[in-house]
Amino acid sequence: MTVNAFATVPDLILEPMVRAALLEDLGQMGDVTTRAVIPADTTYTARINAREAGVVSGMQIARLAFHLVDPSLEVETLLGDGSACAKGDVLMVITGKAASILSGERIALNYAGRLTGIATLTAAFVAQTKGTTTRVTCTRKTTPNMRIAEKLAVLHGGGFNHRFGLSDAILIKDNHIAAAGGIREVLTAARAVASHMMRVEIEVDTLAQLEQVLAVGGAEVVLLDNMDTPTLITAVQMCKGRIVTEASGNMKLERIAEVAATGVDYISSGALTHSAKTLDLGLDF
Repeated sequence: MTVNAFATVPDLILEPMVRAALLEDLGQMGDVTTRAVIPADTTYTARINAREAGVVSGMQIARLAFHLVDPSLEVETLLGDGSACAKGDVLMVITGKAASILSGERIALNYAGRLTGIATLTAAFVAQTKGTTTRVTCTRKTTPNMRIAEKLAVLHGGGFNHRFGLSDAILIKDNHIAAAGGIREVLTAARAVASHMMRVEIEVDTLAQLEQVLAVGGAEVVLLDNMDTPTLITAVQMCKGRIVTEASGNMKLERIAEVAATGVDYISSGALTHSAKTLDLGLDF
């Protein structure tokens, strides 16, 4: 699988998140168990092993976690982010002070297991769109303070990213429409302030709302929310060549192929990040 060019970021961006996790785990006194029972000069080689098959993510973060604990550790990544792994595969080899490896182990595995689970689920969603031009994308339904890592994992699984935060783009949802007084009002107001670099997307629940959006204009993307498949087919036909379409709401794995077959441009699913199963990874000396 070809990994998206945006599926890696500088360590500098990830470091504050990983450092905070290490500080939470090490507390005020560090790893007291390891200091009590492991001689300071003891060295070992450890391996992160996949205990089930999946798509790898979180190796960059695992490496960063070990190096933040001890920059002298030698870390070799055998299967990088975006790689397929089989049960029993070795993903990473870490060599150096045993105490340092043990102090970084849990944070490295927490991230790697969680993110590999997201990448694996995303890959399953993407597989259901084979033969279509539909792209699978995530949402903002991410774990607090882990958004960048979880969105990278979606990319590692072959998916695409929706906006990273509230400041990236204008996404007008049902509550915005209700509070602002209607579809014409929100689209007119949005276009008045949006720069040429900022896209406007608007959510609709019905074909009647979609008709109004198309008549008013001003949006580049329409989010077709919680529509059944026959309604989606009609909506996509109405939008063809006029506006980018995104299907969202109740986008479970078993429904993706059916939705992709409607010709929709994007399928967004919060399940990619909020419901992914953590993949079983282990660190063994």
